[in-house]
Amino acid sequence: MALSYSKRMENIKSSEIREILKVTQKPEIISFAGGLPAPELFPVKEIKEISGIVLDEMGPESLQYDITEGYPPLRQQISERMNKVLKTELTENNILIVCGSQQGLDFSGKVFLDENDVVLCESPTYLGAINAFKSYEPQFKEVPTDDFGMIPEELEKILKTTKNVKLIYAIPDFQNPTGKTWTLERREKFMKIIEKYEIPVVEDNPYGELRFDGEILPSLKSMDKKGLIIHLGTFSKTFCPGLRVGWIAASEDILEKYIFIKQSADLHTSSFSQRIISKMLENYDFDERVSRLKELYKGRRDLMIKTIAEEFPDGLKYTNPEGGLFTWVELPEKYNAREFLDECIKNNVAIVPGGSFFPNGGHENSFRLNYSNMPDEKIVEGIKRLSKVLKEYLN
Repeated sequence: MALSYSKRMENIKSSEIREILKVTQKPEIISFAGGLPAPELFPVKEIKEISGIVLDEMGPESLQYDITEGYPPLRQQISERMNKVLKTELTENNILIVCGSQQGLDFSGKVFLDENDVVLCESPTYLGAINAFKSYEPQFKEVPTDDFGMIPEELEKILKTTKNVKLIYAIPDFQNPTGKTWTLERREKFMKIIEKYEIPVVEDNPYGELRFDGEILPSLKSMDKKGLIIHLGTFSKTFCPGLRVGWIAASEDILEKYIFIKQSADLHTSSFSQRIISKMLENYDFDERVSRLKELYKGRRDLMIKTIAEEFPDGLKYTNPEGGLFTWVELPEKYNAREFLDECIKNNVAIVPGGSFFPNGGHENSFRLNYSNMPDEKIVEGIKRLSKVLKEYLN
């Protein structure tokens, strides 16, 4: 049957990560491919208990349609948490609850982007954001990025010479895919530039509280004097992804546009999920939960980096992130990580080739590794299997 699809469908491709994850469902495969949190720390017992409390206290209300903006007590709790941890100055009126921060990315494209508008992003950047924005047919310009974040001089050079820049997308903390974090100096210089040019910025912050080393740095939103920062947050990495609860924090005039979009998309985020999380925040120590996550992930990061140092061939570059879920490996430029992915799968270990994270292609000599999801013994065994493949490929 010959169906006529919209033009935008030409730009929408299956996520390479999702396709790799299908393969990694086999129990014998050690997967470093996904961005999956540790399931053993999902609050199963607590959610079971809280679900009963929500149904006892708010039964019909928790199962009814809800307001688009989200459950007011949860929005208040989120604003207070952001003010405490990220040094913002927000109220519940600055918060819109969404179905995971991925929905916030899609809505950002719908709010800001028309065909051939320009999106600026780090190089590399999050594949899910690339795919979300592609639906709206923009052009991508990658801002040169080093170990300390976007290079301010390069950003300003692009802004001076490029017409129709409508949006900047950035992950300043423990970036996906590289694990890198912007320094305070870079954040300050970045904010001066975007305030000068008055370009809206989507600050994606799914991992911000998962810092293992040093102090949490001020968010871009906390430095936002002109209301240009749209901050995306999520409970997927601190509670569990299955509840699908995230949020957008923005100035009220910008947030109004997102509310209109959400009304047409799905009316509202799950009433039940929102109340479960709100009661979890009320009844349990969230700081203690975050501390347990950081302790586990720090240990896994340390073990992966140690094993990489011991097992990988000489001459490869890799990041040692201060937090988050990922490290990033670079091969010599003449090599292509896609070429040995099949061999990795044959050896029962999975990675994500790095080329997918560059919206304009290239940079195939890199790959991403996730350390949060595998237990210690599988991290060691998986890195050994990967090292075996690398040594054979590089020779």
